[in-house]
Amino acid sequence: MAAHYQISGTTSAAISVSVEAGVRAGALAPGDPLPAVRTLAGHLGVSPATVAKAYQELRRRGVVVTAGRHGTRVRPRPPVATRRSALRPPPPPGTRDLSTGHPDARLLPPLGPHLATLAARVGSPDGYPASSALPDLAAAARERLAADGVPAEEITVTGGALDGIERLLAAHLRPGDAVAVEDPGWASVLDLIAALGLRVVGVPVDDEGPTEPGVRAALAAGVRALIVTSRAQNPTGAAVSAGRARALRALLAGRADLLLIEDDHAAELARVPLHPLAGATPAWAFVRSVSKPYGPDLRLAVLAGDEATVARVAGRSRLGAGWVSTVLQRLVLALWSDPATADLVHRAGESYERRRTGLVDALAARGVRAHGRTGINVWIPVPDETLAVTALRDAGWSVAPGAPHRIAAGPGVRVTVSALDEADLPALADAIAHALRPPTEGGAAY
Repeated sequence: MAAHYQISGTTSAAISVSVEAGVRAGALAPGDPLPAVRTLAGHLGVSPATVAKAYQELRRRGVVVTAGRHGTRVRPRPPVATRRSALRPPPPPGTRDLSTGHPDARLLPPLGPHLATLAARVGSPDGYPASSALPDLAAAARERLAADGVPAEEITVTGGALDGIERLLAAHLRPGDAVAVEDPGWASVLDLIAALGLRVVGVPVDDEGPTEPGVRAALAAGVRALIVTSRAQNPTGAAVSAGRARALRALLAGRADLLLIEDDHAAELARVPLHPLAGATPAWAFVRSVSKPYGPDLRLAVLAGDEATVARVAGRSRLGAGWVSTVLQRLVLALWSDPATADLVHRAGESYERRRTGLVDALAARGVRAHGRTGINVWIPVPDETLAVTALRDAGWSVAPGAPHRIAAGPGVRVTVSALDEADLPALADAIAHALRPPTEGGAAY
């Protein structure tokens, strides 16, 4: 048993509370192993069934994950608030942080002028609105989505893409239901699914999106929902192509037992056309966030879907948060309406395109395979994530390990290009190629 934290309790409830307290305090960090069931049972003087029940409850709530021969471990991001000292440590001094997944702050539109204009125009408080989406915002969202081929007669707004996905899953599914997700995929979605007590089924993804055989296998496994990233997939940069969209629409057509969720978080930043799946199934939703193009502080996403699905999301919102701030909605509408902001977002997308493709091309020239068709991330398959991350850190680059993104996919690392300048690409590509070089006989390559 780990010496730094002693799990206590004589009932399954008390044991699970003790583990959660260790996570909350930071004594049990993300990735830390828990004792084997029989080992902990012997230490506490309880039956193995009692410990197994405690671990089962912790898994159901997404606090821990069973990792095969690696035993039971604390999830990379358990749904438990921890003390600030237990949060992800900053990169070592002197390293460039390419691990965040955040957009380039230098390319985000300034909010100050628009906030000042709103301050002059906004009158008395609105009170409690009957609709979650302001009519003007809903009309603008419909126009923007329709231009991309998304039917958007029914619209609501949520507090960001992940909030929308959570409300969709909670409204349609029950604990124990299976959800198909891209593998590798967005780590936050994997954590959310675990926290909701749902089961995850991985679908392999290539540069054109979720593979048709992978989706077919997930459907055969009885999944109740499928989550697809339209463009700028995190972490691989995949984008659903026209051919892949046709194949998936044919495969999904008429599946009344399936909720289809599309996440278009990159929106205007993506430099490839959108090929939506919206409407392929009777129950569907298309979620478009504004955070990546316009700024992470703008916690807003528009959600289009069939009438019943949108009504469920809006109804659950009214029972909880109520609505997304109308001040925030007006700010987003102002940004959408500003030609200078549209030009800045366009230039940001072009800048990400140059940096991302530049890194992929530089790696290819050095014999390193990488993926990054759209978005702000590049995914690099590696033989060993720990060795690769450590070697790059020692060379002055902090990258994200792929483990939080993977279910059954092979190991990899994610590089976020938003913190890079084009002049950095040769040096970074050299460091990555060196980090992946096989060990020489008699010693390591780094």
